[in-house]
Amino acid sequence: MLFNSFEFLVFFPSVVLLYYLLPHRLRWALLLAASYAFYMCWRVDYALLLAFSTLIDYTCGRMMGRHPDQQRHRRKPWLWLSLVSNLGILFAFKYLDFFSSAASDLARLLGLDYAAPAFGLLLPMGISFYTFQTMSYSIDVYYGRIRPERHPGIFALFVTFFPQLVAGPIERAENLLTQLRQKHEFNYQRLTDGLKLMAWGLFKKVVIADRLALMVNQVYADPADYQGIPLLMATGFFAFQIYCDFSGYSDMAIGAAQVMGFRLMENFRRPYLAKSIREFWGRWHISLSTWFRDYLYIPLGGNRVVRWRWYYNLFLTFVVSGLWHGANWTFLAWGALHGLYLVLEAATASGNGPKPDYPNKKGPPALKRLLQVGSTFALVCLAWIFFRAENIAEAWYILQKILLNVPEELLNLVQQPSRISQVILYDNYTKFLFMLLMLGVLLSVEVLQSRMRIRAYLNRQPRALRWSLAYLLIFTILFFGAFNNNEFIYFQF
Repeated sequence: MLFNSFEFLVFFPSVVLLYYLLPHRLRWALLLAASYAFYMCWRVDYALLLAFSTLIDYTCGRMMGRHPDQQRHRRKPWLWLSLVSNLGILFAFKYLDFFSSAASDLARLLGLDYAAPAFGLLLPMGISFYTFQTMSYSIDVYYGRIRPERHPGIFALFVTFFPQLVAGPIERAENLLTQLRQKHEFNYQRLTDGLKLMAWGLFKKVVIADRLALMVNQVYADPADYQGIPLLMATGFFAFQIYCDFSGYSDMAIGAAQVMGFRLMENFRRPYLAKSIREFWGRWHISLSTWFRDYLYIPLGGNRVVRWRWYYNLFLTFVVSGLWHGANWTFLAWGALHGLYLVLEAATASGNGPKPDYPNKKGPPALKRLLQVGSTFALVCLAWIFFRAENIAEAWYILQKILLNVPEELLNLVQQPSRISQVILYDNYTKFLFMLLMLGVLLSVEVLQSRMRIRAYLNRQPRALRWSLAYLLIFTILFFGAFNNNEFIYFQF
């Protein structure tokens, strides 16, 4: 069931209404049933896989809880059972065909006759998200950071909570499990704030992301038909498509949870305003980047090691992050590029020398900040080429055409402005200008968000202004949204 579907428009208000009508002791059962119904709308039999993963981690948590912190060695077999089970399921359904194909390619390079079998298993929706969520629970129980959950229904709801089940945020047990036991009274302000956030997320998805997808898919489906500027434009539009698609889902998930009284972690914080790649990863898919930081990067030693090992830890973490996104060499290249960016940033970072003095300013001049943001965005877009392309060869072709052809094509456009219609890739200028307007609205809102809490500010404004803006947003969604049941991009991961 998609957030941008008619079914969810019926499903969600029904669940919320029943949630507040039922006594507190029965609400967990309602949410658990609703979460499984939500998940089974895609494929019923994979709900059994979700239940199996839940049962394994619940059992492992309970068994680890029988041993005190001083006997952690007795917990280790149960931790390994949880990790091997979760990673085994993830490997079988997501990576088996990829590694089987890689083995076949390696055999051919070595002159061996080996035909890799194609297993063709359908990837279960959201498997990468809920396996990482349950693994963090098992690891935290093992180290004694949290106590194991004793109620099997509450734990199952922690794994399957429908707003964030399919594409996150990847919640930590210490945050969500506690809230699942709390009684949430109806609060009008909280409900309206949640609905506003859901509407903003829906706007980003159906008005921006799904309309940008029409042009991006056209170009990336057959990039050999295009030269420099169209490829550059499609790549830049993809950067905003994937951001609005994924952050739109996160906004709707966080807003839906907020309507019922739950607080999910922030997953995006205006990433394209970042002034460095390191800052970008502090703003993009925060629940995943902090997961890798806490459960891979820091256990590897983080930056508390010799310099070469620090660089290795950074690079490896992002290569694994790339592999998490998908079983394709393009995702590995994308992760490796970001790892390389961070290693280069770390290697060239200035030390503890004197800092420039900017009187009466909180930071560097606006021009310098703009250059930092622009260069960071350009590097991120370069990496997005590998993320979006079907294979490495296509990504390399796109990169070459952009770097080699764009300067010449821009010069030709300056000399012959009438040729611009050949590169904008839209049926007419109106659609193109509309998309630029929507992106301008998005960026303007994000700049304002960096300076104030917009929802809190609007709540203090006259009712007429607030309702006018709400109706304007609804009107824009209804009349300009692309309601073609496009799945969210991160559902495939």
